[in-house]
Amino acid sequence: MSYENVKQYFEDNNLGERVKVFVHSSATVEEAAEAVGCEPKQIAKTMSFLLDNGPILIVTAGDSKVDNAKYKAAFHQKAKMIPADSVEKLIGHAPGGVCPFAVNPGVTVYLDVSLKRFDIVFPAAGSGHSAVELSVEELERYSGMTAWVDVCKGWE
Repeated sequence: MSYENVKQYFEDNNLGERVKVFVHSSATVEEAAEAVGCEPKQIAKTMSFLLDNGPILIVTAGDSKVDNAKYKAAFHQKAKMIPADSVEKLIGHAPGGVCPFAVNPGVTVYLDVSLKRFDIVFPAAGSGHSAVELSVEELERYSGMTAWVDVCKGWE
C-alpha cells in the first residue's frame, strides 16, 4: 500500500510521471543507482530514527554517513535507528522503500545538507522497486521537511 500512497501523492501534485517502478530491486543505494542510471551519491536515502518525542526521517545523499557527534549536537540525544521490524509501523513504509512522502502522521522530516550539491536526486517511492526523480527544491517542497540539518560525514 505504501507505493500506492506515494504514487497517488505525486499524482495529486501533477508529478505522477516522475515515479518509476523497476523490475529489479532499488532497495539499496547501489541498486537504486543502477536502476535509475545515476551515481550512488545522487540517491536520496531516507534513514529512520527515534527521538524521545517520536520518529524522524533524515534524507541524505547516497555517499554520506551519519556522524554521531553532529547528530547529537543537532538533536541533543544519541542517534538511535528504528529497528527494521518497527519501521513500517512507525513510518508507514517498509525498509528499502522508506521515503519522506505519504508518511504516518507525527513523523518529522529533515533534509541533510549533503543533498544541496545536486540539481536532481532520486529518493525511494514507497517500495524497494521504485524511485522518484526530483530537483532538490522539489524534494524540499514535497517532503514536508521541517528543516535542513548537517548531520552527515564522508561526502565532503
